[in-house]
Amino acid sequence: MKRLLAALAIAGLSGCAERPAVPDWLLTADAAIGNHVRYHLEGRDRLAAGQLAIARNEVARTGDATQMARIELHACAARVASLESGDCPGFLPLAADAAAAENAYAAYLAGNVTVDVDLLPKMQQLAWRDPARLEAIADPLSRLLAAALLWRDGRLSPAGIALAIESAAGQGWRRPLLAWLLVERQRLEKIGDSAGLSMVDRRLRRISGEQP
Repeated sequence: MKRLLAALAIAGLSGCAERPAVPDWLLTADAAIGNHVRYHLEGRDRLAAGQLAIARNEVARTGDATQMARIELHACAARVASLESGDCPGFLPLAADAAAAENAYAAYLAGNVTVDVDLLPKMQQLAWRDPARLEAIADPLSRLLAAALLWRDGRLSPAGIALAIESAAGQGWRRPLLAWLLVERQRLEKIGDSAGLSMVDRRLRRISGEQP
């Protein structure tokens, strides 16, 4: 969405009067939901909650169930990428009037493996159909989300877990990084890799500030 808004803004600055101006509510909502996701992934809950409230208030002005659903699903996707619950309670009251794609995405986030994959965002389709293509997803959040759904479905490889860890670390996203490191720790514990366990434990302590 941000690329689309940027493109429209550039067109407006170039004097293209034929293009309608992006409405203020959409600009504000887009910025707020982006901030919400970032703050949530960084573990800054109070700031995240404030930005989500702004995004919700802005789209509520339209009364458009699909637009309102997109805000809820975007927030839910950030939680799922951090290996939190896939439940999206804010979406439920909107489901009956939201578009088919939004309903399919909500089902996907909830772990419904019978969802119509063709209705999902392209990058999620790519990884769901072929887990080996996870690395081809350029956007870190989309990559983490796809990894989370594959992990829930039991189809994420050790290499996929490592990719999720480094995707979160590369962005400085503390919340998903801790969650994925614990997944890796459980895997290493199961196979009896004591050296790997020690390495993960040291990294967890560094993130928590317990070790220089």
